Amino acid sequence: MQTDAERRPRLAVVWHSRTGAARAMAEAATEGAGAQALLVPAADVAASLLLSCGGYLFVCPENLGTMSGMMKEMFDRCYYPLLGAVEGRPYATMIAAGSDGRGATAQIDRIVTGWRLRRIADPLIANQGAQTPEEILAPKMLAADQHAACRDLGAAFAQGLEMGIF
Repeated sequence: MQTDAERRPRLAVVWHSRTGAARAMAEAATEGAGAQALLVPAADVAASLLLSCGGYLFVCPENLGTMSGMMKEMFDRCYYPLLGAVEGRPYATMIAAGSDGRGATAQIDRIVTGWRLRRIADPLIANQGAQTPEEILAPKMLAADQHAACRDLGAAFAQGLEMGIF
């Protein structure tokens, strides 16, 4: 018989998206991770949910050089309740960006440093190349190679958790 810890999702895929690319990234990662993953919008995340999972994949767009406001609000809401409670757990990031995605990545990295999380993969940045107001606001889809990279990261993360590597 499985224990509660063995039945619960081991990977929280926390996402926010405005135009669809970050959502597609999160869904692809969840597809790769299979039953080990829980896909949850940032607006619905509670500290208790994060505490119940063994690893975290944070997925959002880069807006004006930083993570999206909804993802930041999730961190604001959960930061202090989890301080000292999730140290050493693994995390990774996926950013949908119009150019480079470094600002959002750096902001997430800085926040989770306080939680003492451990990055297990290089940031995955899906550059959408959107530069004009029309391109930025338009619905986005992932290219096949971007979808595959997200799926592969989700699969590798889940397998690493399952094997006890992370």
